[in-house]
Amino acid sequence: MSEHRPPRYKPYDQPAGGWGSAAATARVLLEQSVVAKGSRALLSMNQPGGFKCPSCAFPDADCHRKLEFCENGVKALAFEATKARVTAEFFARHSVTELMAQSDHWLEMQGRLTEPMRYDAATDHYVPCEWDEAFALIGRHLQALSSPHQAEFYTSGRTPNEAAFLYSIFVREFGTNNFPDCSNMCHEPTSRGLPPVIGVGKGTVVLDDFEHAEAIFIMGQNTGTNSPRMMTNLVEARKRGIPIVAVNPMPERALIRFTDPQDIVQMATLGAADITSEFVHVRIGGDLALLKGMMKVLFERADAGEAVLDQAFLDEHTLGLEAIRDDALAQDWDEIVRVSGISEAQIRRCAEIYIRSKATIICYGMGLTQHQQGSRLVQQVANLLLLRGNFGKPGAGISPIRGHSNVQGDRTVGIDERPSQAYLDRVHEVFGFEPPREDGHHTVESVQAMLAGTAKVFIGLGGNFVRAIPDTERAFAAMRMLDLTVGIATKLNRGHLVHGRDALILPVVARSEWIHTALGEQFVTIEDSMSNVSPSRGVLEPVSTQALPEVEIVCRMAMATLPRSKVDWGAYVHDYDAIRALIAEVYPQIYAGFGEKIRNPKGFHLDIAPRRRVWLTASGKAQFLPLPGLEVNDVVDDPAMLRLATVRSHDQFNTTIYSYNDRYRGVYNDRMILFMNAEDRAERGLAVEARIALETITGDGVQRRVEGLTVLDYPMPRGAVAGYFPELNPLLPLEHYDRNSGTPAAKSIPVRVVAL
Repeated sequence: MSEHRPPRYKPYDQPAGGWGSAAATARVLLEQSVVAKGSRALLSMNQPGGFKCPSCAFPDADCHRKLEFCENGVKALAFEATKARVTAEFFARHSVTELMAQSDHWLEMQGRLTEPMRYDAATDHYVPCEWDEAFALIGRHLQALSSPHQAEFYTSGRTPNEAAFLYSIFVREFGTNNFPDCSNMCHEPTSRGLPPVIGVGKGTVVLDDFEHAEAIFIMGQNTGTNSPRMMTNLVEARKRGIPIVAVNPMPERALIRFTDPQDIVQMATLGAADITSEFVHVRIGGDLALLKGMMKVLFERADAGEAVLDQAFLDEHTLGLEAIRDDALAQDWDEIVRVSGISEAQIRRCAEIYIRSKATIICYGMGLTQHQQGSRLVQQVANLLLLRGNFGKPGAGISPIRGHSNVQGDRTVGIDERPSQAYLDRVHEVFGFEPPREDGHHTVESVQAMLAGTAKVFIGLGGNFVRAIPDTERAFAAMRMLDLTVGIATKLNRGHLVHGRDALILPVVARSEWIHTALGEQFVTIEDSMSNVSPSRGVLEPVSTQALPEVEIVCRMAMATLPRSKVDWGAYVHDYDAIRALIAEVYPQIYAGFGEKIRNPKGFHLDIAPRRRVWLTASGKAQFLPLPGLEVNDVVDDPAMLRLATVRSHDQFNTTIYSYNDRYRGVYNDRMILFMNAEDRAERGLAVEARIALETITGDGVQRRVEGLTVLDYPMPRGAVAGYFPELNPLLPLEHYDRNSGTPAAKSIPVRVVAL
């Protein structure tokens, strides 16, 4: 609940965007006291020669719009450019125990970190330390380990390519592939699920494809909150009469009706655009049944003699069609309807939209990936697209809409706990050391190693690891067992307060701030969710002379840890072009000519082979892969069970809480909410706005319970509930995850309601 204001719940019936978005933009700049500074920076955000938005990973429009930002991008910038500061004096006033009692929002509002700090156990305070002292402490702890595999090296998606690449080389020279990162918690099913099917773990769509698509499906993605700039493309598609099918357990306001804040006519006339032509109110976990139903329709009609499949494409480019056909036709319509929650008639309508389209894009978000079979569910999306040849032609393809601004780029340049042997061979050739060959830890495995006592050191290059991961109580206990935790960050967060016996907080230069080294101004590069790599140059003065760029921090950690390193770390502190030259050496197929290409202010597009109908799979063809049955999560035999999906509010980015409001869902000054179908509520004898607890249904003997939730009637499917992340993370068992990708199944947690 808000620290100051009483909760208020009022259904929102206006279009998303519009004047509400404009007002929120102005308000956040005012609240952070950066109206002039922030407004000036916004003119450079996502513009050629400027810096990339520190929020979502959606690409920039290839046009000359003066304003290439959204409401939530403004929030990210305003909170980054804030005038508030967390100084040594702040830490002297507040012990860690006192800070732990504060909310995540309160911690965020304290402002930017300004100097390196070290935890002092005797006083329970963080105290100032010199950078050399901090790096020496890191080096001593890492060198003292009996095995390099006792260290975990986390990476946040805000880390630019140059720092992520050097981090991957440092850690591999140190001797481990333990790279838990934020991709493990969101789109790792894309990275692991798509390569066996199409040969690459990325989307195949570019922004221009939206102008040529004849149908767009959006599955499990809240576009208006998590990638608002995409709404412009959807508005333009609807103006052309293109059908947009939204598949989601929650009807999200922006995908129903939207006013573009940069459309002067719409704003002046209070106009709006209807976005979704077909809303598919799927049950949680029902997406597989929907996809199988659509494929069943296609095969039935093909068997009846209709030319609904692209047979020429299938014959030339694919293998395994018969297994998919047999599986789809074997599914019973009654079961498809029961599991999906969708009528057969609506599934057939969706199939008809797909059949009539000569070029279809399917976008998806974490509503698909965060299930126990998330990787294989993503494969079924690719299967559906393959049936009509929707790869390698304008307006068609698969489009994972990633959340973090460089999470895809980090994976591209080496942040990967399961690297290929070919990549490791290349590292050996370029750098002259033998990298470790065994797989490392993903996020869940890293926490399991902490609990087992085999992990001793955790270094977080950005992010708020402990607040993002599942099983909060066990995660807190795991982190406190470590010998050393290092948080490299712009802002204070919970991860700095749940720490090891030794702990460091190291302040970093933000994306919007400039970087000057001994060789002059430097820039970094960012890869967006559609594989465009662009330069990013900050325009604001750094928060403090004590804050360092990520590249320098990585290099100096390496120098302190590896005194006999084969890598000239000192040189890369100052010369980012030299880092990009190394990236090109390690990845010659996609990054050849990196230094020259990146001089284009708009950047360049990495080659995605399926766009050329080239399949880098074992067979050299796209491979249909079946997923038997209709369920993507374990079946729980409990009549009281509800499926819980954890979601973000509109005033939130990942674990960063901007406010307690979620205006599109009608929630103000509260985050302890459970969105519930009114019939499910009445069936349990609960009053409107009743206070309840949620308990996880598991067989592991661990009680997981969150109390003090207010039930709000919301148009959820029967049997489905939703609540906010990370407040409900304590309900997500560490072992409830996709075994192929390691991604926690946060969109399908079996729970029961307990009246208070």
